[in-house]
Amino acid sequence: MALDFRAPRRARAASILLLAATMACSARHAFSPGSAPAAAPDPMPDSMQPQRRERLRAVLDEYRTKSGFPGAVASVYLFDGTSVDVAVGVADRDLKTPMETGSRMLAGSVGKTFFAALALQLVAKGRLGLDDPVKKYLGAAPWFSRLPNGDRLTVRMLMNHTSGVGDYSPEVEAELVKEPDRERTPPELLESVLGREPLFPAGGRFAYSDLNYILLALVCEEVTGRPAYEEIERRLLKPLKLGNVIPSVQPRIPGLVPGYAGKANPWGDAMMKEGRLTLNPQFEGGGGGFAATAGDLARWIAAFCQGRAFSRSLLGEVFLGVDASSLGEGFRYGLGIQIHETRWGTAYGHGGYFPGYLSWARCYPDHGLAVAVQVNSSDNALFARRLRDVLDDLAGAILE
Repeated sequence: MALDFRAPRRARAASILLLAATMACSARHAFSPGSAPAAAPDPMPDSMQPQRRERLRAVLDEYRTKSGFPGAVASVYLFDGTSVDVAVGVADRDLKTPMETGSRMLAGSVGKTFFAALALQLVAKGRLGLDDPVKKYLGAAPWFSRLPNGDRLTVRMLMNHTSGVGDYSPEVEAELVKEPDRERTPPELLESVLGREPLFPAGGRFAYSDLNYILLALVCEEVTGRPAYEEIERRLLKPLKLGNVIPSVQPRIPGLVPGYAGKANPWGDAMMKEGRLTLNPQFEGGGGGFAATAGDLARWIAAFCQGRAFSRSLLGEVFLGVDASSLGEGFRYGLGIQIHETRWGTAYGHGGYFPGYLSWARCYPDHGLAVAVQVNSSDNALFARRLRDVLDDLAGAILE
């Protein structure tokens, strides 16, 4: 989700950096087109599990203590198939209910990776082309002629945010505040940009926008003839056994813990009342659209980066990022994935925001592991450091 009521509007994609150097390194050749994913490390000895779990807990609990948010869950998935999961703090701030490793939270824009993977499966099957014009699939829609850059858009431009289409307008944000419970259709959300000038010529540069993925979901539905959520469940969630990832398409979501967004949030600090979200997350669609556990997010981002969610032959295209320095120095964005150079090598992942919740999932292929962390707060005032910066520390708790 690209709306951010905690601070002036900005894209929150996350840390990203160039892949070219990684392709030159033998340890990272596992991610070149057509080759196998990185070899799994030796299985973690059972005797090391408690030690690693406590180190992971210490990092997460120190972050929570210095920050002040209610609770968090972190999960590390190793390519040998083992996981280390910890939870700290509370799930319900008022009832003091302890956070649990199986607690489910809204994943925000991490959900874009699922819609990207669906599109990439269709590309691998020859049913969709990365450089196909979007008009080929959506041109018959009555609103398409008013879409900025509509005649020049390609599927690739939607996936790497170089479309120039733009993002939600202040009017749409105001409507979400005025009628938070109402369901909204993709054309209603696209009214933010219809008939307006594009931000720049199609393919000209990077500008993060949820509407790119709203459009991508519509393209996938036109190709398959089925709802994108159903195709994601059939093609990705069930085969990869991600049973704790579910669509966030209604105000009541099974297993969702309360989230807290701060006093400046227009829907109030507590985003859940009597088990019901005060803002219906259904509008997110392709821009996010899922609730998940940290454990399943870690397993998912590993599958995405290993080429188990779509054809490995496409990994070169996926990791060929575009400059996204508007998000920060060295940032790059691939096809549904954010790329960042870290002390543990090049990392691939995505961050997510929904009022009351922050999520991050990132894969470190050089070291054969993936990390996910979720927090039931989006109040900037409560965070001592950016959540994405803590991912490296969580990885280090296992690697060191």
